[in-house]
Order: sequence, then structure tokens, then C-alpha cells
Amino acid sequence: MKLVLRAAACGVAFLLAGACLAQGDAWPGRPVRMIVPFAPAGPTDIIARLVGSKAGELLGTQVVIENHAGAGGNIGAAMVAKSAPDGYTTLLTSSAFAVNVSLFSNPGYETRQFEPVVVAARQPNLIFVAASYPPRTMAELVDLAKRTRPGYASPGVGTTPHLTAETVFRSMAGLDLTAIHFKGAGQAVTAVIAGEPPIGCGAISGPLPYIKSGKLRPIAVSSANRVATLPDVPTLAEAGFPGVEDYTWIGIFFPAGTPRAIVQKLNDAVNRALHDAAIRQRLDQLAFDPVGGSPQDFADYLKQEIPKWAKVVRAAKVKVD
Repeated sequence: MKLVLRAAACGVAFLLAGACLAQGDAWPGRPVRMIVPFAPAGPTDIIARLVGSKAGELLGTQVVIENHAGAGGNIGAAMVAKSAPDGYTTLLTSSAFAVNVSLFSNPGYETRQFEPVVVAARQPNLIFVAASYPPRTMAELVDLAKRTRPGYASPGVGTTPHLTAETVFRSMAGLDLTAIHFKGAGQAVTAVIAGEPPIGCGAISGPLPYIKSGKLRPIAVSSANRVATLPDVPTLAEAGFPGVEDYTWIGIFFPAGTPRAIVQKLNDAVNRALHDAAIRQRLDQLAFDPVGGSPQDFADYLKQEIPKWAKVVRAAKVKVD
């Protein structure tokens, strides 16, 4: 009897493995939806259209971008969590995915409902000021802020730029600055240009064009090393804030249960897209670093990111609901 059961179990496992391989071999047989849980024209949407288009070309299909913004990225993520794990619905989202499970009491999804595919790109956060604002270094900024207590602009409550700023200003520098939250990076940057407020923290691609035009001045970046786009700007560690290494990253997920063969095919296509010269040039212009790697690399990274941001959320006492 045991031998019969074991043989039956092996047979079922063989059939399931064969079914997964068959699905992987046939996929994609039609266009793939890529859900972006943020508004069009933002950094996440730009990366989706850039990398998604090239990956679709390599896979011989069309990747259709759908923007479903709201609740800090939760609405689109929840849609994908409930989608069929057949390889035809993906999520391309930001590091908000790792933050929101701590920031919201009920974000509408759990991380176990997703299959990590790959981190496409990432960029550090940048502390910047209006061109008319006097400080040129973090030391000067902290000194002036202690005396005047200005507010600072963020692209939204609980975003990684907001949490980076809270770590640096409140937890490390002991400043009691008011975070003024905007509906996205564009609005936050525009406010800082006008000096209302005179300080901002955002993913580097938002303020970068205005830094180049002289309307904004960069103070420090949250990366481990200086960025090639702004080689004269120190890291926060160099500026006296050791241990701060934060990134806004863009990653791709499938619903949990998607066949491994399909996950791997999309992973391979994105990695190939990230090696395309035109893609790399555009990412460089946007101050994004291509990342890539295996699905397991992404899964391992999430195991670091989720508890890291949970700790920051608790320390900053940030809650959305």
C-alpha cells in the first residue's frame, strides 16, 4: 500500500511539474498586464513603460501598462494579489510595497500573496533646498533649522523620502521639523523651488532637472556611495549621518502561485532589457541604477527591507490610518 501511495504521489508531482513547464513553454500567449499602483508620469510609471516595453519585445508580446493609483500604492497591489496566478497580471511597484505593510493597519494585501520577480532599478533619496536658501551642507542646514524650524516637503506620508528625512532630521539630528506632504514628487519639488517650504527630500529623479537648471541645490544623498549624476554631492554618511543607506527601488511581482517557469522567463527578459544600451542610457539620465538579479535575490532583499522600514515607521511614529 505504501509503495502504491508513494508511486501515486510521484505521479501527481510529475504531472504538476509537467503542467508548470507546459505553461512556462506556452507563456506568453497573449498580452501581459502590468499594474502600476501610482499615477502616470512618475518615476515608477516611467520605469514600467521603459523596461516593460523592452521586456515585452524580448518575450514576443505586448506589456500593457495600467495605472491604478491610490492609498500609497495599496489599491493596485491589492488588485494583483487577487489576480489569477497565470502569468498575465504583474505588479510593478516601488519600495512602498515594503513600507506599507507596517505603515497601514490593513494595506489590503500581505507580502506572502506575491512572487518576487526582480528589482529593475533603484535610486537614492536626496535632501535638497531652494536655491535662495542659505545652507550648502548638512551641518549648515541643521544649524539653521535648529534656530528657525522650517518645514520640509515630502512626496507623501510614509514614502521612503519621508522616512529618510524623519530618520535624519528627527532621530539623528534631534530636529523638530514639520513634514509637509504633497501628492507626489512633482508637487513637492515645485513647492521647494518656491521656498514653501525651503527644504525637501525626494527620490533623486524628481529634483534633478531643477538642480541642473539652478533652481534647487542638492545637499546630501542617501546612497552608500556618491552618485555619478551628482559627483560633488556627499552621501549622508560623509555628511555626518552614518548608517543611513536608503533607496527608492522599483520591483516586479507576480501573484503567489505563478509557475516558476513563467517567473523565470519574465526575470530573464527584464535582465536582458536592463543590459540594453538605450535602456541603460535612459536610466542614467533619470539617475536610476539598473539592478536585476534572480527572483531569489529579490526575495532575500525583501527580507531585509520589510523589517528595516518597519523599524523606521515605529521610530518615526508614522501611521496613515
